[in-house]
Amino acid sequence: MSNATELAPIYTPVRNQFRQFSESLPLEATQDFYQAELVWGIVEGNQTPKILLLVLGDGNWHYSEPESLDALVFELLGENDMLGDESQWPAFICLADANNQRSYEFKGFSQAVPEIPSIELIRDFDRLSGEQNLAWSSMVYRNLMQDLDAFHEQVYQTVKDKVSDKNDIIEEVAKILFLESFRVHPKPGSDFSFEHKGQTYQLLEIFTYQYVQTHGDAAVELIQAAFDHFKLLPDYVVVNDAGEANPIFDAKTHLRLEKPRNYETLLKAIQDLGPFTDEKNGETRQGTLADVSADFLGRVFDVFLRANFESKGGLGIYLTPKPVKDAMLDMVFHDIENDTNAVAQITSGQFRFCDPTCGSYGFGSVALSRVKNFLHTVAGLSDQEREQQFNHLLENGFVGADAAPRMVMLARVNMALQGAPKAKIFYTGNSLTTPSLKPNSFDLICTNPPFGTPKFKSDKRGKESKKAYEADMEQVLGGFRPAEEVVEPYNAYYDHVKTGWQDTGPLYLNEDGSPVWAGFRTDLRNVSTGKKPKYELFPTVSGLALGSKPSKNGEWKPVKGGSIDPAVLFIDRCLQLLKPGGRLMIVLPDGILCNSGDRYVREYIMGKKDEKTGEFSGGKAIVKAVVSLPSDTFKLSGTGAKTSILYLQKRPASEKQPEQFLPEPQTDVFMAVAETLGYLVKNNIEDYAAGVSNDLDPIVAAYKRGEL
Repeated sequence: MSNATELAPIYTPVRNQFRQFSESLPLEATQDFYQAELVWGIVEGNQTPKILLLVLGDGNWHYSEPESLDALVFELLGENDMLGDESQWPAFICLADANNQRSYEFKGFSQAVPEIPSIELIRDFDRLSGEQNLAWSSMVYRNLMQDLDAFHEQVYQTVKDKVSDKNDIIEEVAKILFLESFRVHPKPGSDFSFEHKGQTYQLLEIFTYQYVQTHGDAAVELIQAAFDHFKLLPDYVVVNDAGEANPIFDAKTHLRLEKPRNYETLLKAIQDLGPFTDEKNGETRQGTLADVSADFLGRVFDVFLRANFESKGGLGIYLTPKPVKDAMLDMVFHDIENDTNAVAQITSGQFRFCDPTCGSYGFGSVALSRVKNFLHTVAGLSDQEREQQFNHLLENGFVGADAAPRMVMLARVNMALQGAPKAKIFYTGNSLTTPSLKPNSFDLICTNPPFGTPKFKSDKRGKESKKAYEADMEQVLGGFRPAEEVVEPYNAYYDHVKTGWQDTGPLYLNEDGSPVWAGFRTDLRNVSTGKKPKYELFPTVSGLALGSKPSKNGEWKPVKGGSIDPAVLFIDRCLQLLKPGGRLMIVLPDGILCNSGDRYVREYIMGKKDEKTGEFSGGKAIVKAVVSLPSDTFKLSGTGAKTSILYLQKRPASEKQPEQFLPEPQTDVFMAVAETLGYLVKNNIEDYAAGVSNDLDPIVAAYKRGEL
C-alpha cells in the first residue's frame, strides 16, 4: 500500500484547511513515512507564496524539531529538482501527524509561527509581519467593506436622507468617522463633554449605535451638536509650513444626516467589530478601528471611495488604483531600506513624505503603513523608542495638499482614523505656487498630478472656459515673465486675471542676485549684455525653469499657459520640494516621456548626453525606473490616457555650495511594461475576481532583484 493511501486520513483534513489555495503540486517523497504537496493560490491575478503540506506517519513527530525538519525539506527539494531554484521553495510549512499540527515560516531554515496567513494576507506577509492580529484585521476589513457599501446603498436607495448625491453620502460617512476617531484614539486627559441646550453630555455615551436605538431623533440631535463642538478643537487644527491654521471642517460644515436608522446602521458597522485579543497582554475585549492594521484601515478608505465615488464628476482622477500605489511604494521603500542615510532619517523621526496633489491621501496612507512596518523591523530600537519616533512622524512627517476641499477633508479624516489627526494636509489654490510647501523639505514625494491640456468646445461657453483656463495657467506661470523693477523691493509679476503687474511683497535675493520665490523660474538667468534679455538654464537645488523651454540655439523662452501640460510643471515643482537625494514617484502621461517635443523636459531632468562618453550632465535627477501602465489604468476615472510611473532621485548637493548639484552619473534605468493590473473595469467597479494577472507584482520583484 502506498504512503499516500495510508496517510490520506491525515492529509485530507489538512488539505481542507487550505482549500482556498486552489493550485497544487504533489512532490515525490524520498521515504515512505510522509506525504508532501506544495499548494498556492491566486490573489488579484498573481500567485501567492507556496505552502508545503507535510504529513507524517506514526512515530515520526521528531521531525517537528527545526533542524530535523530542515534536513527533510532540503532532501525533498533535491529529490524534486527544486533545490537550485529558490522561487520554488515554500514560504511556509504545515506539518501534521495523526495527533499534532504545527506551522513554520521557511526562509532557508524553518521557524515556528502561530499560524500560516490566510490567502488574503499571505501575499503581503513579509511587509506586514510587524503588525499584530492580521487575521482579525483581515476579517474586519471584509465585513466593514460590505457594511459600508450596504449603508451607502441604504441612504441612496431606501432610507433616503438629506443628501444630494453619492458623494454627499461619502462626506457624511467621513464626518461620522471623524467623531469615531475621538472614541478610538482618546488622548490622556481629554475632555469629551459638550454643551447642548443648557445641559452637559459625554460624547462616548451618546455616540453609540445602542444609544441611537434607544433615543432615536434625540440621539441624532445630540450627535449633530457633538460634531459642531468637536470639529474645531485645537487638536484637529494643523499648522502648515507657512504657519497657516487648517481645521478639518470649517464652521459652516454640519452633519446633514437626520434619519436615526442611518445613524444606527453606520455606527453599528464601525463599532461592532467583534472580540479582539491584544497580543501584548493577552486580554480580550471589544475591538475598535484603532486595533485594525494601518494597511487594512487605509485600504477601507481607498476601496470605499473607488467603489462609490461619482468619478464622472471630475474627482476620479485622485483615485489611483491600489496596485499602482502599492508598486510605487514597494519599489521606493526597497531603496530607502537599503540607504543608510534614508534609514537614519526614519529612525530619527526626521523623515518627511509629501503628496502635493493628494486627493484622499491614498499614497500617504500606504507610505504610513510602510514606515510603521519598517520601524518594527529596525534593530537597535526599543519598543518605547519605536513608538516615540512613529508618533513624531505621524504629526510631522506626512504632508499633503489639494485644490479640492472635499478631498482634503477626506484625507484628513483618513489619517485621523490611523492616529494622525494633525497630519499636515491642507487646501491650497495651487500646489505649484503655494508658499506653504517649501523647497528642499521632503525625503519622498509620491503623486499622481493632474495632466493633459483640456479640450474645449467651439461654442460661446467653450470659448469662455478656454479663456478662463488660459488665464489661470498664465497666472501660474506669472513668475516666468520678465518685469521692470519699479523699486528695489518690488517683486512684480503679471496678473493675467487682473491684467496688470502686481506687487507680491519684498524681493528676496540670493547672494548672486537671483530672486527667491517659488513663482520665479530662478534657474533661468539673463546672460544678455544688451537691452534684449536672453535667458539660459543654470540648474540649482531649489530653482525652477519648466514653463519655459529652449529654442534650437539654447535660449529659454516662455511657453503659453494654455499649451503646457501641468504634469510638466509638477515634475519641476516636486524636484524643487525634495531634499537633495530625495526620491520622487510620479504618474505621468506617456507623451512627456516619449514625444520629441518634450525632449527638453527629459534633458532638464537627467541632463544632456555626451555622445563620446555616454555620460549625462546638467540634470537635476537620476532616473531610476520607468514602468509603463495599461491604457485602462484610469478607466474608472473616465480617461483612457496612456501613463507610466517615473521614479527619480534628486541629485545630491555640494556641501560648500548647497545650491549646486554634485556631478553624480546616471546609472542604467530599470524599464518594464505592465499589460494588466489584476482587475477589469466592469459596471463602474474594479473587478479583481476576473482572473486577470497583476503584472506589477513580478515587475516589482524584478526591480528588487536588480534586473534591468
